[in-house]
Amino acid sequence: AVKKTIEGKTVVLKGKAGENGRLFGSITSKEISDGIKETFGADVDKKKIVMKDPIKNFGTYAIDVKLYPAIVAKITVSVTE
Repeated sequence: AVKKTIEGKTVVLKGKAGENGRLFGSITSKEISDGIKETFGADVDKKKIVMKDPIKNFGTYAIDVKLYPAIVAKITVSVTE
């Protein structure tokens, strides 16, 4: 049910700009988890969000959410200022 709620959707997160237009700090799996809950009302554990590297720039990123061993939802995270 959670996969149907978030699959293919976009979560928009706001970040603070630091030097050179880069993010001040980075977007963490906790912030993405909170964004999913606020936007879609789906409770996703931050440990289930698969990120190769922390997000340190503005832009759009494809993120996998590993809900169960065989169930992976793909979402888009858009980071704006």
